[in-house]
Amino acid sequence: MNKDIYYTDSATVFLIFCTMIWAIIGMSAGAYLASELVMPWLNFDIAEITFGRLRPFHTNAVIFGFGGSALIATAFYSVQRTCHVRLFSPKLAWVVAIGWQIGVAVGVASLLMGYTSTKEYAEFEWPVDVAVAIVWVSFGIVFFGTLATRKIRPIYVSNWFYGALIIVIAMLHIVNNLAIPYSWTQAYPVYEGAQDAIVQWWYGHNAVGFFLTAGFLGMFYYTLPKQAGRPVWSYRLSVIAFWAFVYTYIWVGPHHLHYTSIPDWLMTVALVMSIILILPSWATMLNAVMTMSGAWDKLRTDPGMKFVVVSMIFYALSTFEGPMLAIKSVNVISHYTDWTVGHVHSGALGWNAFVTFGTIYFLVPKLVGATGLYSKRLANIHFWLALMGVLVYIVALWASGVAQGIMNLAIDDYGQLSYSFVDIMLTTIPYHWMRLAGGLMFLSGALLMTYNLYRTYAMSKHNLPVLVKIPKVHPGNEI
Repeated sequence: MNKDIYYTDSATVFLIFCTMIWAIIGMSAGAYLASELVMPWLNFDIAEITFGRLRPFHTNAVIFGFGGSALIATAFYSVQRTCHVRLFSPKLAWVVAIGWQIGVAVGVASLLMGYTSTKEYAEFEWPVDVAVAIVWVSFGIVFFGTLATRKIRPIYVSNWFYGALIIVIAMLHIVNNLAIPYSWTQAYPVYEGAQDAIVQWWYGHNAVGFFLTAGFLGMFYYTLPKQAGRPVWSYRLSVIAFWAFVYTYIWVGPHHLHYTSIPDWLMTVALVMSIILILPSWATMLNAVMTMSGAWDKLRTDPGMKFVVVSMIFYALSTFEGPMLAIKSVNVISHYTDWTVGHVHSGALGWNAFVTFGTIYFLVPKLVGATGLYSKRLANIHFWLALMGVLVYIVALWASGVAQGIMNLAIDDYGQLSYSFVDIMLTTIPYHWMRLAGGLMFLSGALLMTYNLYRTYAMSKHNLPVLVKIPKVHPGNEI
């Protein structure tokens, strides 16, 4: 047998397994955090599970454990199919897959122990940062090495987005985490004051932009056409939207710093670029809707496609709401409230998690050689649990955020604040019970999915992964 004529998917299978493990760990932590907001005694005075430590554990486990594993898995899978070659270095791909799990696991464990740089989405201390950077560069070597050896001349649009993910995240990670170590576990940051805030949110929002948006658009642009059985409606529009996205998104981070001590012109630039960003985002949505033209009937039979199509709706919602929240007159109400948290989870759950779930439902039967999922019924139940969960969650936090924002700004006849912090927190308790209910529904759906995938694997009689022969290249065959 000539191994060179078969795709190599073993690392992808491992990463999908890790994706679901991190989903359960990260989402369970999120549900527990939501419980602590309404039942504070649940921390049991144990330092490791107090809100301040468990919250960054949750965000990093979900973003980098769940999201990162899914992105690397689907990048490894799709880049081979869109280039008609094996991975550039299958052994290095395994180093990336295992190294990523070790890096994230050590990082989130250190957060529970109290080691943190305190930077949002960049809390890991310098030794973990260095290790993660090495693994990420190795990921880039595998991905771009595969592109360089491709047999198909055009670079499919999903690879443009994956490439942007790899390059920009490497740049953001290195620049934002520049520090001078003073021990084996801690370091002094090289930035301070307003400069530190600017660099942090240049990183923070572009981590959202290129990790949680560009990377998942790469996943989306591969999965949706394959599920629909139709080519992308306008390849030209997808590439134009890509470059508009890249050039615009990199500027919008300072909209997190309205009404602070950073230069006013920087806030204004961020606001303008945030509004402009609606155009490439909605161009992508238009492309997706038109790609689905003539394939809507497949929603009845393909539960994975339901997730991917609904993710498109949440993507459109989030990329409209985000620019609106960047407007100063809106931001003064929304910032420092639950509205922002609701917005983040609209994207993280409705967009990132949904497109990931849909893609994994699509890939796993192919990878294990099954004729289909073990149970479409369970997948459909998962879909409705997840959809109702995310809707309850974000509606509760939108309502809570608006209430907080209005009460924060209310003043009496003497110019004093009308409501104390305690008054405002008491008002939000019912909304946080709703948030907990929504989160538990979403977590229940993820647990159902994990069981469904396990049974799909169990009923397959093939060795993992199934060997798939690389087809001969035909003109115009891009996927």
